[in-house]
Amino acid sequence: MPEPNSQSDAFIEQATSCSWVLTAEGEFLRVWGDSGLVFGKPAAELAGRTLSEALDSALARVWTDRVGRALAGETQLLRERRGASDWALLILPFHFGNRSYAGGSAIEITSWNISEQKLRHTVLSALKDREFERRMVSRFLHDKIGQNLTALGLQLDLVRMDLEEVAPPVSSRVAEIQRLLGTMMEDVREYSYELNPSAVERAGLRPALDRLAARTRGRFAGSLRVNADPSLKLDPKIASAMYQIAQQAVENAVRHSSCSAIEITVRSTKAGPSLEVRDNGRGFDPADIIGGRRGLGLLSMEHHAVQAGLDLSIESSRGNGAIVCAAAPEAG
Repeated sequence: MPEPNSQSDAFIEQATSCSWVLTAEGEFLRVWGDSGLVFGKPAAELAGRTLSEALDSALARVWTDRVGRALAGETQLLRERRGASDWALLILPFHFGNRSYAGGSAIEITSWNISEQKLRHTVLSALKDREFERRMVSRFLHDKIGQNLTALGLQLDLVRMDLEEVAPPVSSRVAEIQRLLGTMMEDVREYSYELNPSAVERAGLRPALDRLAARTRGRFAGSLRVNADPSLKLDPKIASAMYQIAQQAVENAVRHSSCSAIEITVRSTKAGPSLEVRDNGRGFDPADIIGGRRGLGLLSMEHHAVQAGLDLSIESSRGNGAIVCAAAPEAG
C-alpha cells in the first residue's frame, strides 16, 4: 500500500473512518483507515487486489454490484451493522483524467443511533396502539354489525317464507335482498378477520395464510404458493407474528418488486418453526437507506418478530429477488 504522500493522505489515514478508491475493474486502488469492520480485511490485504480476490464470494458479489451502480452514476447511502457497531457508507462515482472510479467512505454511527432508537420506540408504541384499535374495530364488526346482519337475514327469511304463496314476486325480491345481505355479511367477516391478529391464533397459521393468498391473487397477476404443514403445532403468539410478517412481506413484494412469483414456506427446524417468504423480483440492497424497504413495513416486521422472540433476516441483491425469514433463534 502506498505511503501517505501529503497531509491530506495522513489525515485520511489516521481519521476514525475508512475510505477507499476502486477502479472500474473492481480493484482496490487505495484504502485509508481501518477497513476491517467494513470489508473484514485490513487495508494492507486489500490494496492492489480485486474484489473477487480480496473478499469472500458473497461479500464480493455485494460490492461488485455496488461498484457497478456507482460507475453507472448512482450515489449510494448505506447503513450496515458490523458486530455491535453501526456504519454509514457513502459510495459515489468520480472521474480522474479519462477514467472512472468508485470512491467510498465509512464512518461509525453507533453513538448517533440514540435518537433513532427513541424514534423507533415511538413508532413501535404507535404500532401497538394501532393493533389495539384494530382489535376494537374487529370486535365491533363481529359482535355488533355481524350479529345484527345475521339477525336481519333470519327475519328476512321468515318474511320470504310468509310471502312465497301469497305474493311470489315479492318473495323473489326478498330472496334477492337476502343474497346481497349474504355478500355483505361475508365482506364484514373477511374485514373483521383481517383487522384482528388474534383470529390467526383461533384459526391456525395455514388457514390464515391460505386466506391471505386468496386475497392477494385478486390483485396479483403472478403465482403465489403456500407451503405449510397444516398439522404443524405453533405457539399462538408465534403463529400470529409469522402471519403479520408474511402479510407485510407479500405486500412489499406485490407493490415494489415487480415479481412474477411469491412463495410462502413454513417449516419445522431443529431450532423451532421457521417462516420464509421468497419472491423472484428485481431485488434490492438491504443496506440501502434511500432505495431499500426501510420504512414502516420493516419496522412492523421487526416489531412482530421481537414480540414473538423470532430472528428476522432479509436477504436480497439487485436482480435476485428477496427472501424474508423469521425463525426461532439458534441455540447457543
